[in-house]
Amino acid sequence: MTQTEPTPGVTESLLDHATQSCPWHFYQQLHEHAPVYRIPETGAYIVSTFDALRDVLNDPEAFSSQGRSANGLQADRARLQQQILGERGWRHVSTLQRTDPPEHTRYRKLLNRVFTARRVAQMAAHIDDVTNQLIDGFAARGTCEFMSEVALPLPGIIIAEELGLPPDQIETFARWADAMLALSMRVLSEDEVREVAEIELEAQHHLAAVFEDRRANPREDLISALVHAHGDDDEALTVPELQNLMHQLVTGGFETTTSALGHGMWLLLRHPEQMAALRQDPSLMKGFIEETLRIESPVQGLSRWATRDVEVAGTVIPAGTQVLVRYGAANRDESVFPEADRFDIRRPNVTQHLAFGAGNHYCIGAALARQEMHSAFTNILRRLDDIELAAPLPDPAHHPSLFLLPLRELKLRFRAVA
Repeated sequence: MTQTEPTPGVTESLLDHATQSCPWHFYQQLHEHAPVYRIPETGAYIVSTFDALRDVLNDPEAFSSQGRSANGLQADRARLQQQILGERGWRHVSTLQRTDPPEHTRYRKLLNRVFTARRVAQMAAHIDDVTNQLIDGFAARGTCEFMSEVALPLPGIIIAEELGLPPDQIETFARWADAMLALSMRVLSEDEVREVAEIELEAQHHLAAVFEDRRANPREDLISALVHAHGDDDEALTVPELQNLMHQLVTGGFETTTSALGHGMWLLLRHPEQMAALRQDPSLMKGFIEETLRIESPVQGLSRWATRDVEVAGTVIPAGTQVLVRYGAANRDESVFPEADRFDIRRPNVTQHLAFGAGNHYCIGAALARQEMHSAFTNILRRLDDIELAAPLPDPAHHPSLFLLPLRELKLRFRAVA
């Protein structure tokens, strides 16, 4: 069948901030009543069950990552943003996450040279050092705002160092990332579009100057590698391509691991028995990391576009339609993860989760994110005890976002271990 009307049994809307911040009941409704659900307000389809989502992710021919033109208010805002960028900077072009093979393969090959498991293992001791330096900054105080003092700076410093950007400027880079993501987070007014476009222009011109410097003075960093990436099989990347790759690396390097760290801490606070078990048996750390990624996936979903009429789980999705691949919903599918809403760091099949996606677009930074989580929580639990919330979380707890799950704040108090 093809859905054209609101679905009985689905009473919540993904466009509501409250649902975006706490989507779990909405996902239950989708699993029960509409595994493939047409959003009445937009016409986009949500794929929410594990098996259906995995099939979609592994079929780039039918479900393309290359964005299609759209209609409506937000599409008009996107065109305005691109017009502003094109007049004084660089319009967005499609690279990496926003392409399909074989174009995607070329970009992936360039970045795979840095984000390998071997390279991340070599970085582990340094990530531990950065974590401990951050803890040094607040341990004696007995309080911290976890998001701004750990969850954002840890991955921010590491990705800045890898790119070759000054790690003491991560607040600026975070502001750039927020602006770059703004249009996908919420519906913006025209004035807000102009404001975030100006911030992205600031980022673009700063990065363009860095590209020029690395062309003349290459260093041992990722920007240098990208600027000089050409040879028998690779053409030199254009400035628009470089800008778009940096757009994805800056936003991915900050927001997603920041969210995973924040939710990991929040989960331990809500489940003190699991925190105690983790303190007693550090070998449970891997399970804790994977269960955190499963139960509150940092990227709740992304978009694909149907290249033809295609049937998924009994529903025909028309050609040209936006498809929201909902990782967060699939990771709470009871048919794969029994008692899916229960946080269990000993869950036997937790590594099956789709928090990092699947197929060609499996997250290139997965190994780095896992190491950052391992370093953060190993050292936090070693150095801080009696950790508890110092203030209730805001309501809603997250910033509005259609695709991500960004915590607004997490204030803690604790006792530093001597």
